[in-house]
Amino acid sequence: MNKPPLSVQHRRRFRRFRFLLSTLIVCGLIWAAGFVWYVDYIPKTVDNPTEKTDAIVVLTGGSERLSEGRRLLVDGLADKLFISGVYRGVEVDELLSVGKSDPRLISCCVVLGHVAENTRGNAIETAVWMYEEGYQSLRIVTANYHMPRSLLEFKSLMPDVEIIAHPVFPDNVKIDNWWRFPGSTALIASEYNKYVFASLRNTLLNWLPNGDRKALRSPGGTSGDAPDPDDYSASNVSAKDG
Repeated sequence: MNKPPLSVQHRRRFRRFRFLLSTLIVCGLIWAAGFVWYVDYIPKTVDNPTEKTDAIVVLTGGSERLSEGRRLLVDGLADKLFISGVYRGVEVDELLSVGKSDPRLISCCVVLGHVAENTRGNAIETAVWMYEEGYQSLRIVTANYHMPRSLLEFKSLMPDVEIIAHPVFPDNVKIDNWWRFPGSTALIASEYNKYVFASLRNTLLNWLPNGDRKALRSPGGTSGDAPDPDDYSASNVSAKDG
């Protein structure tokens, strides 16, 4: 079989290259538009700063989060403070600087979760604890740039729980004029990529029967991903344990 003329082969290669390049450009434009939307979606203020909830949930990852969670508990905005994603061996006083707070408040009202290693794990760990306690509302404390993905994960596992976003604002992350700060731009871009991945994963799981809730403990037992009671610690793990 004779090969087509060399000029025809060149045209075919050029068309394939042009199609590939056009596809990459379109994908890049879609990503860029989504990134701009994500930056605008990052919360700039705290909504409902005085509304009381059943629990305050702090996602570890910065001292500002823990300090704010402690302040909210002291101010009486919830009866319990749950800190998710704590390394084994870390004590409550190390996390909350017990010398700056009422020890009696910490001894009665702080619970640590030791299972979560990422945002998805934070959502699973918190959801199990919330449902075990019978709580119906929570205030989530995390960094502002991390809040959209946190809300996505938490709402997917706790659609019947009222969730109030309470962002903190790290000084080293510049949301306004982010393009002038390469470090902030890279961090926000990375968080946006994780948000897109989490959105796609949750969408796929939602197509399956109870697919997004398999990680939670069911009445018939405990799934492999769900935390056990021993995975919680602090002075008051649960009133049910006594």
